[in-house]
Amino acid sequence: MIRLGAVSYLNTRPLVFGLEEQTALARRSGEAAKAARFSLRFDVPARCAELLHANDVDLGLIPSIEYPGHDYRIVPGVSIASDGPVASVAIFSKVPTERIRSIALDTSSRTSIALLRVLCARWFDIDPRLERMPPDLGRMIAECDAALVIGDNALFMDHDALGLEKVDLGEEWIGMTGLPFVYAFWAGRPGVVGAADSAALQDARDRGLGATATIGRQSFPDSPEKAARADLYLRENVKYALGEPEIAGLRRFYELAAEVGALATAETPRFY
Repeated sequence: MIRLGAVSYLNTRPLVFGLEEQTALARRSGEAAKAARFSLRFDVPARCAELLHANDVDLGLIPSIEYPGHDYRIVPGVSIASDGPVASVAIFSKVPTERIRSIALDTSSRTSIALLRVLCARWFDIDPRLERMPPDLGRMIAECDAALVIGDNALFMDHDALGLEKVDLGEEWIGMTGLPFVYAFWAGRPGVVGAADSAALQDARDRGLGATATIGRQSFPDSPEKAARADLYLRENVKYALGEPEIAGLRRFYELAAEVGALATAETPRFY
């Protein structure tokens, strides 16, 4: 049995939902061996990476910034990415981007912080002071010109009502590079999974992508409006492929992150 460490966030749900559906279908059809292929546990992104580093899981759905510096391989074909506006990773600013002098950081995403550093240095042409804070927008905006916010908080925030400008980092990345941005992927040590395991994870992804409306309703059972927005977000904003464009974007991210000091060195993605 392959031990999987995953993140129970909205944008990861199609990958996880697909695995749960796959296991349930296998059990109902009596395919016990297939049903027992994976075991699954959930943690926050940083903890997911820590478990993989400690060999407490075999594969982790890890943030892309956690890959360099380790002898890992990536499961082919599956990622959490964007190819335009991502909607859930953004800075919210009181001032125009060129006038930002300080940004409060939601510390729960090292990948988003590295992406922000790259964009500030290579695209926005600003050098703001970066302040790490708990994800409390009121305090963040009170103490800094802008705030990096991720996840549901960024997706559902009514920035117009708050008088803030939303700068979508996925959109800015593709504006700068013309390439998709890869936020996370399944990774583990060499030899942990074979071709059949990779195919099972790809199939689980496809099952999940066919159930985004269900995922939206399950995630927000008391809010049809949020459920519909979640469905649209999973279908339109988040991409789950890992083909040549995404790999090129990942390579470029590692190169630029190393240039601005967010990584020690750039690293070439390697695959099972």
